[in-house]
Amino acid sequence: MAVMLREVIEQKRDYLYKIALSKGLSSKAVLELSQELDKLLNEYERSKLKN
Repeated sequence: MAVMLREVIEQKRDYLYKIALSKGLSSKAVLELSQELDKLLNEYERSKLKN
């Protein structure tokens, strides 16, 4: 599970970077993606603690 979650995090991070370059760091899309990425990172950290 952690490996799959890590892949999703990397994909989301890449997408966030592309959107930030095209729309600017303070755009609504970037803020929403950043929050999604934060949730995924928290979930990943929790999964590491369980193992």
